[in-house]
This record gives sequence, structure tokens and C-alpha cells, in this order.
Amino acid sequence: MNNLKKIGLSALAGSLATVAAHAAEFSVSGSASITMDRPHQNGGTTGNDFSMGDSLGFNASGETDNGLGVAVYYEIDNGALDDYDMTLSGDWGSLKFNGSGSSSAFGAVDDVMPNAYEESWDVTDTDGAATTGSPQVIGGGGGANMFIYTSPSVAGATLTVAYQNSGGSDAAASYTDYAIAMSPEMVEGLTVGFAVSDNEVAAGGKNSNKTTGYVKYATGGVTVGYQFSEEDHDTKSSSKESTGWGITYAVNDDMSIGYHTHTMEFDTANSTNDQESTGISASYTMGGMTLGGAINETDNSRGTAASDFESYEFNLSFAF
Repeated sequence: MNNLKKIGLSALAGSLATVAAHAAEFSVSGSASITMDRPHQNGGTTGNDFSMGDSLGFNASGETDNGLGVAVYYEIDNGALDDYDMTLSGDWGSLKFNGSGSSSAFGAVDDVMPNAYEESWDVTDTDGAATTGSPQVIGGGGGANMFIYTSPSVAGATLTVAYQNSGGSDAAASYTDYAIAMSPEMVEGLTVGFAVSDNEVAAGGKNSNKTTGYVKYATGGVTVGYQFSEEDHDTKSSSKESTGWGITYAVNDDMSIGYHTHTMEFDTANSTNDQESTGISASYTMGGMTLGGAINETDNSRGTAASDFESYEFNLSFAF
């Protein structure tokens, strides 16, 4: 029995020595926040408008002997494990494996137009599930257990590739998309980008090809941008295209205001009913306190005539 104890203690000592040699940095992040949210202002009572943030993020990172960076993230949201991912990094770039689901390469840039809080098509959600009750956007697919590779910057250009072998949304089998962003060194403040996905989305070989391109320019306290997106679907009625633009103005180091607009055209019999979203937003930061919000309006949501909604959201948070 004593020998077994000695073996166990020796093994434990060896494990501790190994951990010490590859010690990781641990941190916990979170904030105190209150949100006032009305996703359907003209739809009558929707319950209590106020809610409190209940998210904690746990981070750990370190480096192996050969210089490989390793980082892991877990988020507990509403008392349950919500988001989690692992990232490997080096001179070659970074490779993230997102176990809980995240934006793909395309999804991360589906709308990157300047705004001070949220996009004009966001916030509105009349069904509470972000499905049939929210405005449509041409976004990326995928879901949980996705690989996302990001290259190092080369002459201001960065490539991102996302891959999921099965089980995700917007694909009958595997899913892949690509995005590239470039901030040319010779034109300070300019960013241009492009993303594409082409995947089989239903049995029988029906494909969906999505593309988006954008340009943003920042000078002084003003940032302005324009974006065009298109989805060509083998089912003609599922094809659509959108345009959006936004502008923000930094009043000072602490306060910004913004205007954002987004128009979606549907390739259907009622295609004259374009979905049109507009919104104004603002944010103010003082020390560890941030106050931000948006007031948005969408007409002909999802191409349905007179399906018009107004919504707003304001958030007060304290970081420490």
C-alpha cells in the first residue's frame, strides 16, 4: 500500500513538473451590464424590456517548446457552457477549431459597414428566435465543429478559410468558404475585402453561390463604407442580392455616432417588395463604462409587403 502511495506521489510530482514547464496564462473576463431591448416596438407588449448580462469567459494560453501557441476559450452563459474554441498559432497564421459554432470566413464579413452599435437589420426579432421574425441577410453557413484558418498579413492582405466536413447549416455535405481583406500600406485608412462560398445546399446537387465585396475608408473621425452581396441559388426563388452602406463619426475619443442602411432584393414574384432597413446608433465610453444603443426600422421584412417593424436596444456595461 505504501509503495502504491509512493508511485502515485511520484506520478503526481512528474505531472506538476510538466505543467510548470508549460505553464499557461489563465484569465476570466466579464462585465456588469443591463440591456433595454424592444425587438418589435410597434407590436404591442413583448414582456420585460430589461435584462442583465450573465456571461463569463475563461481564457487559457501558452506556448510549447517548439514555439506553437495554444489558446482555449470557454464561455458560461446563463449558467450553461455556451461558446468554446481552441486556437493554434505561429508564424504561419492561426487555426481555430470552434466546437460550439461561430461565424465562418464569409459570415464574419457578411456586413462590415461602419456603425456605432449594431447593423440596421439587427435588433428586430419578432419571433424571438432570429428565424422568420428577423430581416434576411446574405450570410455565411456552417456551425459547430468548424475549422477556421487565418493567414498572417502579407503586404496588408489577410486570407481566411473556413471548413466544416458535415452537420452544419447551409450545406448538404461539407461546407467551405473564403474571405480576403486588404489594407494597402500606400493608402492609409482604406480597407477592401471579398468573400465567396459555393456549396451544395440540398440533395440532388442544388448549389448556392454567395459573394460579397466591400470597401471602407477612414479619415480623421469619419469612417464610410459600401458593400454589395449576391446569392445565386439553383432554386431561382431563393436567389437574392443586397447593398448596404454606413458612416460613423467619432465626436471625440469617447463618443461615436453612426448611420447604417441595408436593402435586400428578392428574385421572387413579389420582388418589388424590397426589404429596406435603416438605423442610427451611438456609443459613449468613460473609463470602464460604456453606453451604446441603436434605433432601427425595417420595411417589407423578408420581402413581405407592409411587414414593417421598428426596434431599439440600449446597453449599459461596466468592465473591470
